[in-house]
Amino acid sequence: MTSPLPDTMAAVLLTGHGGLDKLVYRTDVPVPKPGPGDVIVKVGACGLNNTDVNTRTGWYSPQVTDGITDEGGSQGFDEADDNCGTWGSGSLTFPRIQGADVAGSIVAVGDGVSTSRIGERVIIDPWLLGHGDWQNPEHSDYFGSECDGGFAEYTRVRSANALSITTDQTDAELATYPCAYTTAENLVARTSLRPGETVVIAGASGGVGSAAIQLCRLRGARVIGIASQAKADLLCELGAETIIDRNTDRLGDAIREVAKGPVDVALDVVGGETSLSLIDALRQGGRYSSSGCISGPIVSFDLRQLIYKDLQLTGATICPPGTMARITRLIETGNLRPLLAATYPLEKLADAQDAFMSKRHVGNIVVVP
Repeated sequence: MTSPLPDTMAAVLLTGHGGLDKLVYRTDVPVPKPGPGDVIVKVGACGLNNTDVNTRTGWYSPQVTDGITDEGGSQGFDEADDNCGTWGSGSLTFPRIQGADVAGSIVAVGDGVSTSRIGERVIIDPWLLGHGDWQNPEHSDYFGSECDGGFAEYTRVRSANALSITTDQTDAELATYPCAYTTAENLVARTSLRPGETVVIAGASGGVGSAAIQLCRLRGARVIGIASQAKADLLCELGAETIIDRNTDRLGDAIREVAKGPVDVALDVVGGETSLSLIDALRQGGRYSSSGCISGPIVSFDLRQLIYKDLQLTGATICPPGTMARITRLIETGNLRPLLAATYPLEKLADAQDAFMSKRHVGNIVVVP
């Protein structure tokens, strides 16, 4: 380490699975020290994402069959199994500093890292992929889940995951990207979306959905979004051709009507009954990909839809190596637009998470130390 750091810092600690009261703001948390190959980043801003909420509430536990309801999101799920509390069905060590979406600057380095990196502006790639089979959850840690993250003044990450970035965008704007855009890029890539194809995106106004709109348009696809009609104008500015109100009856029929026929690809971060409508709207040989099910993980599905329509259904969680590097280059070239919905001080993280769960925003919410 070549730059002096304070001994303590402000951070929000997740003290256990449960409600918003499990998020505890402290000002006496030890500042992390860099190990070999590590850097210490002074956090400029850290974005929120569904993983934070899912982990806090214990929603990943198989015993939980509801979506993230107002009550469950605020108070947690009593039926949750703490031994299956993370996205990879493992247990979590508490206290934990969450927060995957960090933008800031390097202030110290560990052995094996050039001191020339000190002062570098960076955005963190949250996927800490190991060697070998990177799709094995045992080799694929997530920043702010299996290790401490960015809801703090300082954070530690291996040097390779602190990606240098040159842009006029603010740290708060940059903190809207890592989780949402890597998830969206993986979601789109899993369908092998091609130019000229029609794609429908459920949850189009959220961080992942709004990112997917932009990434689909960059691939030359025609985009139909599903969201609140009040958010339609902004989503169309991002590249959606049409927005279908999420409360529309017979949603599958509405999608086919707008598309003037069945669609090629469906992207889903909503789940529940919406997933069935998306699958119903697919053409023969269509592709469906899901990275979330906030409306509910359990559905009753007619396998004949899969079998006799020759469908491809995929999940999309662990992102391939290089995904965040691609997103970083697209930011630098001005091809991606940040959607910063609101900024909160770090000590108000619980309030920020409450606002995040309300889903009244477009894009993402961040906290600033």
